[in-house]
Amino acid sequence: MYQAKASGRNSLRFFDPAMQKALEERILLESELRLALQKDAVVLHYQVQVDEHLKIIGAEALLRWQHPRRGLLEPGHFIALVEETGLIVPIGHWVLESACKQLKAWERNPFSCDLQLAINVSVRQFRIKNFVNEVRKVLNETGANPARLKFELTESLVIDDVVDTVEKMQALKKLGISFAIDDFGTGYSSLAYLKRLPLDQLKIDKSFVRDIIVNKNDAVIVQTIIGMATSLGMDTLVEGVETVEQQDFLSLAGCRAYQGYLYGYPVPLADFEQQISRQVISVSS
Repeated sequence: MYQAKASGRNSLRFFDPAMQKALEERILLESELRLALQKDAVVLHYQVQVDEHLKIIGAEALLRWQHPRRGLLEPGHFIALVEETGLIVPIGHWVLESACKQLKAWERNPFSCDLQLAINVSVRQFRIKNFVNEVRKVLNETGANPARLKFELTESLVIDDVVDTVEKMQALKKLGISFAIDDFGTGYSSLAYLKRLPLDQLKIDKSFVRDIIVNKNDAVIVQTIIGMATSLGMDTLVEGVETVEQQDFLSLAGCRAYQGYLYGYPVPLADFEQQISRQVISVSS
């Protein structure tokens, strides 16, 4: 029945034992995820972000689930379920609160006091009526500097309801929070919303970086995005950088911020804090 409904009107689906197995696995996964939230099995890992001098300027906080049977799971294994069940709202609040507490803790360390921390905000979380008040409350309770907090939004989120998006973004900007469009270039990439939204950064998707040295189209796309962002007064950050050759190309194209395996994998907090104690990342071809 669920398969037929998901396929739209006037459709038929016959029973398949594989459907039953998938349903049972989904129910089990949801039960385990709810339990994980109670037992603090959901954690944040941090992936370093650097400038053109390879100096650490911040990090992206990425969700991980320490599953009792399957080990450490990345969001791709459970985020769809989190969205469907509505668990994305309490999880999103926990991520916001955890990020703000971490920013406050980093203020005491001269190696981390100037770092910016980026977190992903889902459509469902952003559309909550009192989302701005929720953010304001967390900032007040934690004492975190909002200027060190960055929200990464998807293109689908910002065009879903542009009026509501602009209103909330402007209110959050007044608090001091900055904004980036995540995975830019893979969605709608409408120039209309770029001129209306108070954005600070375009985050160029890694799919354009992978073959940037050998694929002329990818190279032109990245150069165009960087040039456009500069003209609009925005910064660019390129994710998925894995080689020195990619970094050199991006630097010549005008990009000044990078994220990718070349500089570091997403790691637990303790490992990330060891990274920032060294301040400058060393890379080699």
